[in-house]
Amino acid sequence: MKKHLFLIGLMICSLATMAQSESADKPESWYFKLGGSYFIQTAATEFPTVNGRLPNTDVYAADGTTLLSRETNHGSFGEGFRTGLTAGYRFSPRLGVELGFNYFNSREKTMVQTTNILVPNPANIPIYATGDAVGKIEAYDLAPAIVLFLGESNGFEPYTKVGVIVPVHGNLTIETTRAYTTPAGVTNTYTKDVVKPNPTVGFMAALGTSYKLGKHISVFGEIEYRNFTVHGKTKETEVYTENGVDKLNTTTSFRTASYSANHVNYVDKIDANSNSMLTNPGGFDNTKATDDISSYIGISGLGLTLGLKYSL
Repeated sequence: MKKHLFLIGLMICSLATMAQSESADKPESWYFKLGGSYFIQTAATEFPTVNGRLPNTDVYAADGTTLLSRETNHGSFGEGFRTGLTAGYRFSPRLGVELGFNYFNSREKTMVQTTNILVPNPANIPIYATGDAVGKIEAYDLAPAIVLFLGESNGFEPYTKVGVIVPVHGNLTIETTRAYTTPAGVTNTYTKDVVKPNPTVGFMAALGTSYKLGKHISVFGEIEYRNFTVHGKTKETEVYTENGVDKLNTTTSFRTASYSANHVNYVDKIDANSNSMLTNPGGFDNTKATDDISSYIGISGLGLTLGLKYSL
């Protein structure tokens, strides 16, 4: 992050110097852009744990305890679709600023997948679980940026820009489906967990061009790189069903109903004073949220944006 901020500061100083040395042969002006993007993921990281399960794809033998294969699940939630509205202001023919407001909807990512694991239980009956946990990001962000226009030729005007990404609202939704096989039959469960993030700031850089269709209307295209990480703040289980029946507040053979089971506070460290069964089993309070180590996810991607630009 410090490296990114240094580069942004260096770019701002360079652009300011260029703007001061250039004659203003074009009046100051406002413009607005409406565009849609698709991003592919770039830097992939290992996913965080989901309800105590490591981010692996595990396959067990018929006994439920012999591990046949294991693969680590990793990736970035930076892959997906984005739509946005941007307001820009040109100080000179070469220098401008933009402020974008964007909605991002990521592609679903498998975070945990398990086949035929034996589940320990107080009754000591054979219970085998098969299922997966799939995560998805939805977020709104603000993206202020410095823009350097490279000059117009034959209707085309290429430009570069650098800036920051400030998420203003969003969450990670994790949907977990499991099939529990017991001597009495199969029970299908569904869980929806919503993770809310701590505030964060990311980095973005883009190279693009516009093409004039008329005096005020242009089309534009941009290739953009964005990168930031998000740390979890809280997690809440909003939905839990068994065979389609709501069991969120009901203790069953597969889950204990309590406030601590449905709510998690993410912290940097858990110890003997934390509300955690791992470090403070004797003082654990089921009526309070469970304390757990804060995890993070990566949202990095390379995207193509196409849209319309209107200049005043």
